[in-house]
Amino acid sequence: MFKRIYAIFRARNLEFLRDRGTLSWNIVLPVALMFGLSFIFSHDRPQYTVGVLQQGTEIDFASHPFLRTRYIEFVPIHDEASGFRKVARHQLDLLVSFATPPRYWANPDSSKGYFAELALLQAEETGHIVKSPIAGVAVRYVDWVLPGILAMNMMFSCLFGVGYVVVRYRKNGFLKRLRATPLRAIEFVIAQVASRLVLILGITVFVYTGTAWLLETRMDGSYVALFAVALLGCITLISLGLLVAARVASEELAGGLLNLATWPMMMLSGVWYSLESASDWLRQFANIFPLTHILAAARSVMLDGSSLAGVAPQLLVLALMSAAFLGIAAGIFRWRPS
Repeated sequence: MFKRIYAIFRARNLEFLRDRGTLSWNIVLPVALMFGLSFIFSHDRPQYTVGVLQQGTEIDFASHPFLRTRYIEFVPIHDEASGFRKVARHQLDLLVSFATPPRYWANPDSSKGYFAELALLQAEETGHIVKSPIAGVAVRYVDWVLPGILAMNMMFSCLFGVGYVVVRYRKNGFLKRLRATPLRAIEFVIAQVASRLVLILGITVFVYTGTAWLLETRMDGSYVALFAVALLGCITLISLGLLVAARVASEELAGGLLNLATWPMMMLSGVWYSLESASDWLRQFANIFPLTHILAAARSVMLDGSSLAGVAPQLLVLALMSAAFLGIAAGIFRWRPS
């Protein structure tokens, strides 16, 4: 019995070690992630983000003791309405103005805003700063994070659900048999997109409906616009999964590539927290990910009441990404393992 176990054990190890692509990826991926994340988050991430309402782009940190508080990132805000919206949506923990008279705005549903307010009041020497109410209804964190959770679930279902299936089809010879039929690569790709799309949209609608009913989450916009965002977002993510699996023959290598696609999106697309305090180049870099545009459009519909026209820029970007991913995937698609 032990000889048979050892024989299988040895054969599986040799199979893995001889698959140079998978072996290299299992070594390169964690190292690349460590170097990438350490570079992106090389400085200590501030615990709080406070907007300073002013005209210029440079904050005069010597103008008030509060501006020298550690672990708080201060960002200039030029438009009062934009600052109010960011406080309401938990993108800013506090908004302050040191003009005459000095004022500040806080979201009563934000725990981080509460502690930032305490730090401000402690640093305020004159005691004359005035707390002003936020224009409009404050957004709960659960309202803000719900689109992120739903989009993250869509991302994993689309990428791994499609990527692993296609690679398994190729590995066990199913694609090779399909190659003998009149089926073309683009037809197979479209069928995979349509199949996964129906399943994921059904699950997402069910989860959203139950969550919205139980938690009474906020929905200020049109359900038609939100469904359009979900539909196009699903197509884009499924297309990306097909692109990753278009030529890969190893499930282990496919897993590494899919992790490479999902982890940066999960960290940098604003699923759990806002990137308001991040550097400009990092926010621009996050725009290469489909999940960033999906979340921006979904939150705009749900929290700001945007219509289809209001989220048209994000939908256009997603449509272009989908066309590019599908076109490249169909062009490089391989039926055989090698």
